[in-house]
Amino acid sequence: MSPGSGFAETPALDLAPAAQQVLRKGNYSEPESLDPQKATGVTAHNILRDLYEGLVGEAPDGTLVPGGAVSWSVSDDGLRYIFQLRRAASWSNGDPVTAQDYVAGLRRGVDAATGSQYAQMLMPIKGAASIVSGLAPPSALGVRVLDEHTLELRLATPAPYVLSLLTHPVCYPIHRASLNKHGAAFTQPGKLISNGAYTLSEWVVQSHIELVRNRHYWDDAHTVVKAVSYYPTENLSAELKRYRAGEIDWTYDIPVSQIDWIREHLPGELHIDPYFGLYFYGFNLTQPPFDNPDLRKALTLAVDRDTLLNKVRGLGETAAYGWVPPGTPAYEAARPAWADWTPAQRNAEALRLYHKAGYGEEHPLEIELRYNTHEDHRRIAIVLSYMWRKTLGVQTRLVNEEWKVFLQNRRFKKLTQVFRSSWIGDYNDPFAFLELLKTGHGANDYGYSNPEYDRLLAEISAQRDPQQRLQLMSQAERIVIRDLPVLPIYFYTTKRLIKPYVAGVVPNVMDHQYTKSVRILAH
Repeated sequence: MSPGSGFAETPALDLAPAAQQVLRKGNYSEPESLDPQKATGVTAHNILRDLYEGLVGEAPDGTLVPGGAVSWSVSDDGLRYIFQLRRAASWSNGDPVTAQDYVAGLRRGVDAATGSQYAQMLMPIKGAASIVSGLAPPSALGVRVLDEHTLELRLATPAPYVLSLLTHPVCYPIHRASLNKHGAAFTQPGKLISNGAYTLSEWVVQSHIELVRNRHYWDDAHTVVKAVSYYPTENLSAELKRYRAGEIDWTYDIPVSQIDWIREHLPGELHIDPYFGLYFYGFNLTQPPFDNPDLRKALTLAVDRDTLLNKVRGLGETAAYGWVPPGTPAYEAARPAWADWTPAQRNAEALRLYHKAGYGEEHPLEIELRYNTHEDHRRIAIVLSYMWRKTLGVQTRLVNEEWKVFLQNRRFKKLTQVFRSSWIGDYNDPFAFLELLKTGHGANDYGYSNPEYDRLLAEISAQRDPQQRLQLMSQAERIVIRDLPVLPIYFYTTKRLIKPYVAGVVPNVMDHQYTKSVRILAH
């Protein structure tokens, strides 16, 4: 079916609310889990933000606001936080939300038995390092109940971003009775008890996940959308067809191949905004040949990012030569000298390093490049492999894998050589990217380990002066650019179609969208 055939015009809008307050959203891939301490992907977190509420919440524009805590205070040294919880807050079964529930969630996040990929993110909390290392029990974490509605959080080192961090799912509270009764099955419909604006109604694998309003939510009176369904939509062309047929109201993404048609026919429904994220390729440094920095740099230099963006993307993305995306106020991002070279200069240096690494026309590099199912990932992989072959003579075999298999192979590091990757900042601070490359970090699928870099991260964590901290982070990013354990490609934008009758959507650099903030207009 051609893009322009067989669909009705966009209906006229009314400013009055629609009688049927149901939102239908494309959500790319099946979430790997709805366990807030275990979930890792953006698609899971999109759903978890509707199901749960952290101590700190977010306004539609991303501004931090009271969430499960109605207020908080901070000690002069920045190491002690006291949170006053909402006395009206309830779980979806009517149980009161208590300080112990938040303590249980945070302890579970650092417990080795949980296996959370985000345990490292909680390192600023006192005792977290020892717990993650297996040297102390989860009860040693620097968080404790002062009374049923008062919680104390103690930090090992100052962390100016800690309030933003507390909006992350790994910090969400846990309904302890449900977890104790059902174990890992507590995330299933009929068993999952949540404290956010919505609760889990139905989960049909590879079909949809439906949430309905949590009538026990403290602010339910101001929640308008009655139900929201999330649809896994890895095929973006199919998602566009569903959107145009009126089957979904909000796409996860858009197919780049049809951007011209979309801009012509659906300009008022296309939303492209900055996003605190990076698209890159990871190298497996734990095995030859990518333990060789010259080879990594050769492949990095041989990528013409501007050409790639013009041919494959063209949706407002910017070429990435560093590790930290723009979007953090006052941060001066690092930039390598070769970023300002001409393509010819970069290719010449790439070929020199390629030969230095022991490869050439008589002995070409043969590698596998893995990516998870997505038409844009495939297109980018094809273009990059062509650039490598044209400039260096590299022979690349593309391997497409389903999401869960892809993640598993990345983490075990046995089959991977080069693989697609991306990272979306979990809080708006450069450290959200820098900590990813720390030795032993749960998301360090690259096997990168540099004592100099680790020492610098420790210094950043202990630094109380904001300006000095920013300078140290820029210094750390320069080490990443020097060592190149990853191949930066471009900085993200969010790109989606939203029906005109979905009101209340506000762009923010973190792209944290809450269904409770929107409403459906009559149409």
